[in-house]
Amino acid sequence: MRKFFDLLIQAIRGEEQNYTELNINRAIFLLSVPMILEMVGESLFAIVDAFFVARYVGVEGVATVGLTESVLTLIYSVAIGLSTAATAVVARRVGEGNKKEAGVAMAQVIIISLIFGVIVGILGFVYAEDILRLMGGDQHLIDKGASFTRIIFASSPSIILLYTLSGALRGAGDASTAMRSIILANFINISMDFLLIPVLGMGVEGAAIATTIGRTIGVVYQLYAILKGNGNMQIEKSQFSPNGEVMKSLINIAAGGTGQFLIQSASWIFLTRILSSFGSDVVAGYTIAIRIIVFTILPSWGLSNAASTLVGQNLGAGKPERAEASVWRTAVYNMGFLLLIGIIFSVFAREFISIFNDNPKVIETGVLCLQVICLGYIFFGYGMVIGQALNGAGDTRTPTIMNLICFWALEIPLAYLFAKVLDWGPSGVFWSIAISESILAVIAIFVFRRGKWKTKQV
Repeated sequence: MRKFFDLLIQAIRGEEQNYTELNINRAIFLLSVPMILEMVGESLFAIVDAFFVARYVGVEGVATVGLTESVLTLIYSVAIGLSTAATAVVARRVGEGNKKEAGVAMAQVIIISLIFGVIVGILGFVYAEDILRLMGGDQHLIDKGASFTRIIFASSPSIILLYTLSGALRGAGDASTAMRSIILANFINISMDFLLIPVLGMGVEGAAIATTIGRTIGVVYQLYAILKGNGNMQIEKSQFSPNGEVMKSLINIAAGGTGQFLIQSASWIFLTRILSSFGSDVVAGYTIAIRIIVFTILPSWGLSNAASTLVGQNLGAGKPERAEASVWRTAVYNMGFLLLIGIIFSVFAREFISIFNDNPKVIETGVLCLQVICLGYIFFGYGMVIGQALNGAGDTRTPTIMNLICFWALEIPLAYLFAKVLDWGPSGVFWSIAISESILAVIAIFVFRRGKWKTKQV
């Protein structure tokens, strides 16, 4: 037990390691712990803001946040795509032992993020009222909430950089710095939310200011850590000029990562639309269940990101077999974790859903959703890791195609067939999710075993 805690402290501290030589189990643990904590921290932004706005501002404030966040999903998708690309390219250069080129990749990530962030920020600031109107907000809501939307969009450079720099740091094996930046940003956000909303009474604008300050300080911390020096990257001022070749590589990889996120997001919208035909209680139960699922699988995303870094660095080091072994090992651990979560949900689903709502119909729907979707958890554990491993190799195109097939060509039609045509009701939608995720995992295993990803150049 003492050794475990020593290793845990080492993972959080983030001591420099050579992940292409380290024992695979140790490498997975040291990378995944800070990545898991980072995922938890990232999820807290929306939860904390929603709590303060709902408690101290009211329905209009919550609606403003919801409408703005709906549009920001497009920005998040690009940020996630760029983060995926940053991890793949930086990890490959680090694995090759090319510290200077790793620094070049990091510099180009910063340049691309700033350019995109500034463009989006200006457009969102200027057209804030039109954005709310387009999303269905009435004039009263627009008058009250446009300032929130302006502030949030003006912070686009910070939003994007927080994602992309975290991805680059993970690729460099410095997951602990990415973790600390998110924890710092959350601490500032929570403190400022409390000060600006209930204390100073700034309303929904206070939430926007708090989030902006928190994220910006998190980015400043990341930049300080990067420019101060990282053992795996050599950062120089001369690198901060556009490099067409590196930019092209990053953008090509990012396009696939962005596509994956958009495909998944769009599929959930269609599923929600089908469920809405059965009433608001059903949608509420489904929403609660999905929120619980998303939060509890954050450790799985941490493990999957660890696999992505290990693949990139080991391919760069010319060790494709070690890269493959790392993925299979991580997938087994993830499968075991999700199997445990699935058993807990199956037994205590009613207790989990009841925490959020006491409406019998909502509870019934939420319980059914948890229990059915959990049946696909074993496959889901494999699919998550392998998908991220392919991304880590720089092959974002293959997971995009797999997502397109399983989510759009399979999941959505199955949901409609089961729920409406065969009259299974909401359970038909839940079964379509479990089946599609399982098939996606099987396809991912087949593709990964073929090994073409080992020859991918980035």
